[in-house]
Amino acid sequence: MADTERSGFPRRDEHGRIDGLPDLLAVLLAGLLVGIAALCLYDLVFWLIGIGRFGQASGWLALVLPSWLLVEEFRAWKGLVGRGVLALLAALVGLALGALAASATSVLAPLVSGGVGAAVATFLCGVVWFGGTRWLSRRFGEAKR
Repeated sequence: MADTERSGFPRRDEHGRIDGLPDLLAVLLAGLLVGIAALCLYDLVFWLIGIGRFGQASGWLALVLPSWLLVEEFRAWKGLVGRGVLALLAALVGLALGALAASATSVLAPLVSGGVGAAVATFLCGVVWFGGTRWLSRRFGEAKR
């Protein structure tokens, strides 16, 4: 792949996989922030028209964009032995600890506590996925693509 093609963000390898953990986490953060901003706007509109109080939307909905990115990463690792088990493990770790974080902040509005849970889940899932794919790739190699 030419250097000009690899200069974009996030940096990707020749298979379309995100190259570095900082790039993956930055893209996950961007998706999370866009999701939270959209939820705030949605919640604000409903509050302004008199339907409910502000902050009552579930912050967990902010997981939509980061999940989409992680699905794309899953697809990019086609041929990696154990990627399905790794994806399940990363999701379970992220969601379990995200749920703990959300319950620890449950005295706050659902938008905030769910957002905290979504943030924890997003970053833990990303870290487990990134480290796990590199470990599996070194350990078992990849099947023919």
